[in-house]
Amino acid sequence: MTGTLAHAATIFAAEDLRVVDRPLGELAPDRVRIRFGAGGICGSDMHYFRHGRTGDFVVKEPLVLGHEVAGTVEAVGRDVTGLTVGTRVAVNPSRACGHCPRCREGRANLCENVFFMGSASKDPHMQGGFASLFDAAPAQCVPVPDTLPIEAAALAEPLAVCLHAVARAGDLAGRSVAIVGAGPIGLLTLLCARLCGAAETTVVDVAAAPLAFATRLGATHAIDVSADPDALKRIAAPDVVFEVSGTPAGLASSIALVRRGGIVVQVGNLPGGAIPAPMNAVMAKELDLRGTFRFDREFAEAVDLIVSGAIDVLAIVTARRPLAEAPDAFRLALDRSQSVKVVLTAA
Repeated sequence: MTGTLAHAATIFAAEDLRVVDRPLGELAPDRVRIRFGAGGICGSDMHYFRHGRTGDFVVKEPLVLGHEVAGTVEAVGRDVTGLTVGTRVAVNPSRACGHCPRCREGRANLCENVFFMGSASKDPHMQGGFASLFDAAPAQCVPVPDTLPIEAAALAEPLAVCLHAVARAGDLAGRSVAIVGAGPIGLLTLLCARLCGAAETTVVDVAAAPLAFATRLGATHAIDVSADPDALKRIAAPDVVFEVSGTPAGLASSIALVRRGGIVVQVGNLPGGAIPAPMNAVMAKELDLRGTFRFDREFAEAVDLIVSGAIDVLAIVTARRPLAEAPDAFRLALDRSQSVKVVLTAA
């Protein structure tokens, strides 16, 4: 496959996303080549699009975006076993080294040498999967049935993020949970919390449209703080709060909202650098403030839940657009009055 070109949605700088031809070169003996089937536009993708960065990760060279992807095996390297051409796969964007201290202690999501698709966290950047063809390691590829919509397989990655976040919170059975931020990750966190037995779920946001989705997905309460800034003062303090908005205001609200002795799980990617936070309240309320970063074994769990129908990830999809129209799709995804989750498709 020497000289093969892929059409790839590539970010060059803030607001400069183009679908360009990218040479792939010869397929490595230990890799598989995937033909793009579908990919979800993630919040971090949108940060790269709007700002040329997400958190502390800054775009310094052209970067193919996309880490929520699925497709069909197009070719297999000569050393690859267990995968055949034509197999449909959900692609885990994370490839851990397996030998660093964090990997050895069973926390591969914190791998010190990780390759993560579509990320500017390293130089050179790690190219993503919003491309008509892309290469991956066999271990990244989880086969899915031909009967499963390929868009559903692509959303295994965000579901895995939420499964890991919920696991970081501990046992949720019978507990009250609040989720600050009703974007795709917030809504999938809601579904995961309910699956884990949360007795009461409150979703908080500043926009009415995604909150309507939260209600349809089974939230006990959906609170629009832009319409009623004092609403949070009138609800019972939850046991656990997931901060998913990725904003300093969301973090402050989460710390204020959770009960004394409760747990706050920081899921959202906050702005880069230092930010103000009410840490005295963390001390005085004796809170557990827990980080959660990506996922590990939860990716395979997410695929199983999607295939079994236990979680309907397509319930949050509001639009589908061809990969060739990626710039317009990103602009649509940024409009929260119209979109919750936008998925790119092969055609």
